[in-house]
Amino acid sequence: MQDLPNLILVGPMGAGKSTIGRLLAAELSRDFQDSDHEIQARCGADIPWIFDVEGESGFRQREAQVIEALTEREGVVIATGGGAVLREDNRRRLRERGTVIYLFTTVEQQLKRVAKDRNRPLLQRGDREQLLRDMFALRDPLYRATADVVVRTDRRSPRAVVNEIVRRVERLIDPLQAKA
Repeated sequence: MQDLPNLILVGPMGAGKSTIGRLLAAELSRDFQDSDHEIQARCGADIPWIFDVEGESGFRQREAQVIEALTEREGVVIATGGGAVLREDNRRRLRERGTVIYLFTTVEQQLKRVAKDRNRPLLQRGDREQLLRDMFALRDPLYRATADVVVRTDRRSPRAVVNEIVRRVERLIDPLQAKA
């Protein structure tokens, strides 16, 4: 799979973008980049602090700059933040600079995965389930419109998801050679 483009993971918080991204990069012998981690490294501050000081709009501006930089690289696996698809410029850049994989998960699964996580500023203000449902309603169509491939992650091991991604991306590149 030498001719493989950048692989870019999108999806909601708790979908497994970071975990699956690291495994996928290792499987393909590629560098792994996480846009949220890159934002924190550049700022020297964690995401809740950035939200507190700059608000969501300040964070989204930083996110757009990081996505611009990360997608200019070649041969990488990139995990984006859950809200990266909110900006049209980000969606366009992701589509143009790689194969986009939407890691789909249900709100119920998200609730289980982020139940104790206090590092998610958007979930710190009210009923988590309703917040996740509202975000899903807004973002799911954007993830789908941006993605080349949709892969479900609910009740599946990260390894099984990685194997499916590799199989499906191989089919995109060479549908006649890849096995079903």
